Amino acid sequence: MKDYEIDYRRYVISGIAVAIVVIYIIRLFTLQIMSDDYKKNADSNAFLKKIEYPSRGIITDRNGKLLVYNQPSYDIMVIINEAKDHLDTLEFCEALNITKAEFDKRMAEIKDRVKNPGYSRFTQQIFMSQLSDKDFSVFQEKMFRFPGFYIQRRSIRQYQYPFAAHVLGDVAEVSPADIEADDYYIPGDYIGKLGVERSYEKQLRGEKGMQILLRDAHGRIQGRYQNGIFDRKPVPGKNLTLSLDADLQALGERLMEGKIGSIVAIEPSTGEILCMVSSPSYDPRMMVGRARSKNHRLLSQNVWKPLLNRSIMGQYPPGSTFKTTQGLTFMSEGILHPTQTAYPCGHGFNFRGLHVGCHGHASPLSLVPALSTSCNGYFCWGLYYMINQNISKYGSVQNAMNKWRDYMVSMGFGYKLGVDLPGEKRGLIPNADYYDRAYKGSWNGLTVISISIGQGEVNATPLQIANLGATIANRGFFYTPHVVKKVQGEPLDTTFTKKHYTLAKREAYDYVVAGMRASATGGTCHALASYDFMACGKTGTAQNRGHDHSVFMGFAPMDKPKIAVAVYVENGGWGATYGVPIGGLIMEQYIHGKLSEASERKATEFQNRHISYGNTIR
Repeated sequence: MKDYEIDYRRYVISGIAVAIVVIYIIRLFTLQIMSDDYKKNADSNAFLKKIEYPSRGIITDRNGKLLVYNQPSYDIMVIINEAKDHLDTLEFCEALNITKAEFDKRMAEIKDRVKNPGYSRFTQQIFMSQLSDKDFSVFQEKMFRFPGFYIQRRSIRQYQYPFAAHVLGDVAEVSPADIEADDYYIPGDYIGKLGVERSYEKQLRGEKGMQILLRDAHGRIQGRYQNGIFDRKPVPGKNLTLSLDADLQALGERLMEGKIGSIVAIEPSTGEILCMVSSPSYDPRMMVGRARSKNHRLLSQNVWKPLLNRSIMGQYPPGSTFKTTQGLTFMSEGILHPTQTAYPCGHGFNFRGLHVGCHGHASPLSLVPALSTSCNGYFCWGLYYMINQNISKYGSVQNAMNKWRDYMVSMGFGYKLGVDLPGEKRGLIPNADYYDRAYKGSWNGLTVISISIGQGEVNATPLQIANLGATIANRGFFYTPHVVKKVQGEPLDTTFTKKHYTLAKREAYDYVVAGMRASATGGTCHALASYDFMACGKTGTAQNRGHDHSVFMGFAPMDKPKIAVAVYVENGGWGATYGVPIGGLIMEQYIHGKLSEASERKATEFQNRHISYGNTIR
C-alpha cells in the first residue's frame, strides 16, 4: 500500500531545495547583472581609475602681459572601502595637522549623499583639497601607513596683480547644483565662479584624462593596465587674451581709490573693453586656495559691497550725458534744426508753472552750444515738442513716447548689451505702457520732462554710458562690448563682430560730436583742452537723494577715435569735479601709453582724494 505521507514529505523537501537554488540564482543574477555594486567591488580590487586633471587655460591682457596662471597643488583622495578598519586615525590627523573632530566631520560629509550625491565607497572621494608643497611633502613621507588614501595632483589659480578682480573672477569647488547641471563635474572639481573664469569656463577647463592602474590582491599598484592603451590623456584648457590693457586698468583702480563708482573704457572700432573698474574692489589673490571661503564671506558681508561689479550691475541715472541721445533723436525726427532752432533757458525750463532748473549761460541756444554748456532748458523743450506738439505726426502721446523709446533702445539702453561677463543688468528706459500704469493714462510730455536730461525713471549702467560714447565716436553704430579679445584656436564669437546701427541719422552725429568738442574746448569739459589730442566730452551731474553723482562720457581723438570712456563717481558732485579729470587721465594713458609728469601728479592727487560716505571705505 502506497505511503502518501512519505511522498508528501519528499515533495516538500524537494520544493524547499528547488526554492533555495532559485533564490540563490536570483541573488547571483541581481549581484552580477542587475546591480553594479559587485562590479564596482571587483573593479576596485583590480583597478584604480585615476583622473588626470588638465591645466586650466592662462589669461593675458591685450599686450601679452600675464594676468592669471596655474600653480601646482595637491588633493588627498580616499577610497572608503579600502580605508575602513585599516587606519590609525590619530597618526593620520597628526600628519595633516587636523583634529579628530575635523576628520570625523569630513568623513561624514563624504558619506552624506545629500552633500555628495555621487558617493560610492568603491571610488575615490576628495578628503582634503589644495595642500601646499610643504604639507604635501610631510604627508607623502607617511602615506604608505594610510591605506585607501592617495594623492591627486591638481593646479590652483594664481593672479599676477591685485587688480581686475571683477573681470577675471575666481575659481572654487563645484556645488551640487553645478554637478547636476553638467555631468563633466564630480565632487571636488573646480569651476569658475565669477568673471571670465565663469563665462568662459568650458574653454578654460579643458578635458579630463584617465589612468587605469592595475593592483594586486593587497591593493598595491602594479603598473598601468595593458601598458596604458586604455588611458586617456588630459587636454589642456584654451588660453584667453583679454581686451584689457593692464596698465590702464591699474591706473583706473588707482584713481578710484576711496570712491564708489566705476570707469569703463571701450575701443570704438572693435567694442573691446580696455578697462573696467568697479570701486571698491578687492585683490583677486584673496580668492585663492583654502582661505577662499573665509575671504569670500568677509567680502560678502562688507557694507561697501566690493563683490558687486558696478560697471555692469550698477544702475544709475545717466544725468546730462544722456542729452547727447536727446539731441540725436530730436534732430533725426525733425523736431529741431541744429542751427535754426533755438530754445530759451531762463535759468532752466519754465512752462505752465513747471520749473526745471539750470545754471546761468547765454540764451536762447542752438544744439551745439546747448551741449557745450549742458543746458537743461534746451532738451526739456525738445522733449516737450516731441511728445506734446506732434500729435499729427505720431497720432498720440503714447506713440510719440514709444518712438522716443525706440531711439534709446537702438542706442544700447533699456536692455542688456550682452557683454561676456555674468550678472549684467539692463537699466531702465520707460515706454508708454509704463507711464499709463503709473499715471492711469493721464500724462504728457510735461509729466515726464526729467527723462530728457537723464533723470526721472531713466537708469543706465556705466557700461551702457561708455557704449554711448563709442557709438557717437563711430557716428552711429557700436559693437557689443566684450572683454575677451581672443580664445586660443577659436574665432571670436560673431556676436562681437556685428555692427549695431542706431535709428539716428549720420548728420545728427556730426552736430553732437561738434557739441562735445565745444564742451572740451570751452564748455563744461574745458579741462580736456590742455591735452595734445582732440578730446570730446559730455559732463553729467546726476541728482541723488544725497550729494549728486559726478559723471563723464567722452572719446578721443575726435576724428579717429581710439578710446571711449565713461566715469561714474557716486556723490562726487559736478561732472567736472571728478568725472572730467579722471576721464582725461584715462584717455592720455591709453593714447600715449603713459602719463606726463604733470598728469602723474594729478593722478596721485585724485588717488588720495577720498569721498566721505559716512564711514571710511576699507
